[in-house]
Amino acid sequence: MPHGPAFQPFGRDIAVDLGTANTLIYVRGRGIVLSEPSVVAINTKNGAILAVGTQAKRMLGRTPNHIIAIRPLKDGVIADFDVTERMLRYFLHQVQRRRHFSFLNRPRVVVCVPSGITGVEQRAVEEAALQAGARAAWIIEEPMAAAIGVGLPVHEASGNMVVDIGGGTTEVAVISLGGIVVSQSVRVGGDELDDAIVAYAKKEHSLLLGDRTAEEIKMAVGNVFPSSEEAHAEVRGRDLVTGLPKTVVLSAAEIREAIEEPVTSIIDAVKNTLDQTPPELAADIVDKGITVTGGGALLQGIDQRLQRETQMQIHVASDPLDSVAVGSGRCLEEFEALKQVLISNSQG
Repeated sequence: MPHGPAFQPFGRDIAVDLGTANTLIYVRGRGIVLSEPSVVAINTKNGAILAVGTQAKRMLGRTPNHIIAIRPLKDGVIADFDVTERMLRYFLHQVQRRRHFSFLNRPRVVVCVPSGITGVEQRAVEEAALQAGARAAWIIEEPMAAAIGVGLPVHEASGNMVVDIGGGTTEVAVISLGGIVVSQSVRVGGDELDDAIVAYAKKEHSLLLGDRTAEEIKMAVGNVFPSSEEAHAEVRGRDLVTGLPKTVVLSAAEIREAIEEPVTSIIDAVKNTLDQTPPELAADIVDKGITVTGGGALLQGIDQRLQRETQMQIHVASDPLDSVAVGSGRCLEEFEALKQVLISNSQG
């Protein structure tokens, strides 16, 4: 393990992007050290955890009756507190493996949350971090972390607009002087796009798809803006009429039609936020444009679609999946400069 002034003898500070789809962990001085799906496989007979992360995700839709693979976060917030705490504890131990967990050794943790969550939901996230072994826990709102992560000048007296399209939520915010001026959090994200593809295949082709298959189709041929070359994907599922396995070919145009409703919800959230933005900050956004990040930023044509709908310049972050984790990690690296963006109810 490397030594030097950036590394402390006690537990390192850790930032956690606790996402609906994926959990990323950033360790101060080392960067992102873990990126795993937010999935836990549990044996219902004895309550034992069989797998966490990538290994558990492979089990989704493929387990016997006594094993369930679940995602303990839904729409960006904790749906199952006990499982979330156990998952977080597992991930923290993964990155702190070589260390003995005395109180001083336990890390201080920054956890990202959607901007629209309630105080109770926020407290649940903080409590999960403390129960999982944190010495102290801070909260940072996802759009603020995303803005810091993509390098926007959040402390300047000018408007910066960020759209973070995650697995469970889409966060839209206008940031100025280190604070969120206007924001909107809608519980629409990658999961809703997957659900829309499942519903479309069922309605139009009488084909039952699994969630993982729907996600793979979205990543392979999903787009939200017509292009000259429209891709196709061969999809396998169960025929709802005969009950037998069946293969159909879905085009990019069909997927575009399937996901139109959730995509429209995301665009409406962007438009509503722009509508509520004070004129001086709106003028800044016209000059600078809008930055799109999160897993949804990888959806083909999202920049062109948003540009057409808002008449603004759209910038897609270079590493959209890592932006929130990098931004929350930067709060640890530059704690004194950025601590005003953190929220804390615990001491440490």
